[in-house]
Amino acid sequence: MPVRPFVRRASAVAACCAALSSSTVVASDLGEIVVTAPLRAQPVLELPASVTVLGPDVLGAAGAQHLEDVLALVPNLNWSGGSSRPRYLQLRGIGELEQYQGAPNPSVGFLLDDVDFSGLGMVATLFDLERIEVLRGPQGTRYGANALGGLVYARSREPEDTFGAEVQAGFGRFDARSFGASVTGPIAALDSAVRLAVHGYRSDGAYENRFLGRPTNARDERTARLRWRYAPDERLGVDVALLHARLDNGYDAFAIDNSRRTLSDRPGEDSQHATGASVRARWSGWHAGELTVIATHADSDSVHAYDGDWGNARSWAPYVYDFDYRADRDRRTRSLEMRLASPSGAPVGWLVGAYAQRLAETIAETSGGTLGYPPGDPAFDFGFTTSAALASRYRADSLAAFAQLDGEFAPSLAWSAGLRAERRRARYADATVTDGAPAGANSFDPRDSMAGGHASLTWRYAPNRSAYASLARGYKAGGFNLSGALPEARRRFAPESLWNLEVGWKAVLADGRLRIETAAFHMLRDDLQIRTGEQLVPGDPNTFVFYTGNAATGRNSGLEASVRWRATPAVELGLAAGALSTRFRDFAIDGEPVPDREQPHAPAWQAAADAIWRGAGGWHARVEATGTAAFRFDVPPNDTRSRPYVLVHARAGYETPRWSAVAYVRNAFDREYAVRGFFFGNEPPDFPNRLYVQLGAPREWGVQFGYRH
Repeated sequence: MPVRPFVRRASAVAACCAALSSSTVVASDLGEIVVTAPLRAQPVLELPASVTVLGPDVLGAAGAQHLEDVLALVPNLNWSGGSSRPRYLQLRGIGELEQYQGAPNPSVGFLLDDVDFSGLGMVATLFDLERIEVLRGPQGTRYGANALGGLVYARSREPEDTFGAEVQAGFGRFDARSFGASVTGPIAALDSAVRLAVHGYRSDGAYENRFLGRPTNARDERTARLRWRYAPDERLGVDVALLHARLDNGYDAFAIDNSRRTLSDRPGEDSQHATGASVRARWSGWHAGELTVIATHADSDSVHAYDGDWGNARSWAPYVYDFDYRADRDRRTRSLEMRLASPSGAPVGWLVGAYAQRLAETIAETSGGTLGYPPGDPAFDFGFTTSAALASRYRADSLAAFAQLDGEFAPSLAWSAGLRAERRRARYADATVTDGAPAGANSFDPRDSMAGGHASLTWRYAPNRSAYASLARGYKAGGFNLSGALPEARRRFAPESLWNLEVGWKAVLADGRLRIETAAFHMLRDDLQIRTGEQLVPGDPNTFVFYTGNAATGRNSGLEASVRWRATPAVELGLAAGALSTRFRDFAIDGEPVPDREQPHAPAWQAAADAIWRGAGGWHARVEATGTAAFRFDVPPNDTRSRPYVLVHARAGYETPRWSAVAYVRNAFDREYAVRGFFFGNEPPDFPNRLYVQLGAPREWGVQFGYRH
């Protein structure tokens, strides 16, 4: 994008847009928001970073079942399809688009109750979630290698010291139905409190398989969460969180005509069964400071399978064209973090800590099929049947040490500085069998030493008003590509690092009824990791391989801003948006330079506007619109773009302290929009390269009922 049009567009966005920072509000003011994801919890006005906080009013809204339903409310946050639920996020244009093979190496971290599910975001169902905090920009001090672009931090609702219960049920289009229940209360004999929440959601999905005569993208999603808090006195607190999620979803999301009417004879699967646990213990009984220990464990088994040819014997006749793919993935992570922080009130606050994580993953891939042509075809006189199986093992051990200092040059001028050093060693081995015979093996043992951190100044020049400037360095580990057809020089790729310069302004005005937050950033990326792909064998869709290389440099610049205004005691307005300009430079494919251009899945603008009315007696309504600019689907040879779109959602209902009934509609005007696009050949006999897209959700409507005690 040329500089002047970008500046004009970004300036207009900054003047009028808003990030939907939501919290439960019952008074005339908007209330204080405290961000808990950083190393130290801070009010959002004092945090020198661009952040969006989605609270229970948004996460618990009728029609919102999954993280997918609220992502559009976060400026400069995009996601890529290719799965039944979002797994791969992009913040400020940084993030993965998929992971069909190789080792997990995320650019955007995702934590749920401190458990690391980066790249496994399917577990993010929304029932009984308290908040989602999105920190944009590198979190080099806080989280290191897995947060180059930022961090998404979700927390379930905490146990309460008084008894409470809630039941929720919903019904909607595509035979959607949901049921959730939670109960909380104290256990006085154990100086503790507990909370249990369960939820289930089922839907036939919007796609219809015309060959099989039934829906093949059904969703069956069940989640159970348990929280236990032990607090015998004010010096000791222990918080235990347990999660179990079973998502058994169909996956049949691509059609030759790019419609929602598929023809596959072997529709796929996109399932995830995950169990996670975390223990966070805090001890403040030492005069030296406060000790925090966080231990986590996660075990996730997932299946991703699809019909590779997207058709059946009748649809491809007279040709024989039949391929399929399946990957069974088992990932386990364990982590331990220890922090020692200075006592509150110290002239210079300090915090030191250490972090260790082990990630182990096994993948079993199978693929194969048949391509055949009619006998005597003058243009084609060949065909083949092939099968392949790959079994891989991967383990990565990360050790990190970090420190942070916080102080004041003056009562109105605060500073912060942090540093993190990380050492990562990975081990990978696999073996491939093709057409029943051993076809080779890979073995890698990369090691990376990386460092990041931040320095910031915050000027609190008036009550409830502040400005900040920060400089942060983020990093991401290197890795390797698996395809044996790649030249040796392209088998490995280097670590990536970036510098992020950011300035911002935040204020609460009009007696707390108006909140404004703005940020401008400029990132310089070194050894930018770029994921691309190519089809090695015409006619065999399973030979479309992905691989990662390094461009010399890149830049990501933009604006984010938020305004939220309680116009009257009954009416609240918000507008959220981000502007983004990206570029990568000096990238080559097969030795041929690729023209510098925008990075994939990085739209030039995103926006969300909403209006909320809360009437007397419990009546309420909300209307929101979200929009996204066009973006590149991938890097060359995929040179295709999405189309810009705007979606409108609405809900209205009646609520008392005990009962609620709400009707909702999502994508009210039934707009078609793409969430992922591939450019390759998948149609015999000539297999011309074409764009194939996965469409986002169409119009959905329903009702939801709730009871609270």
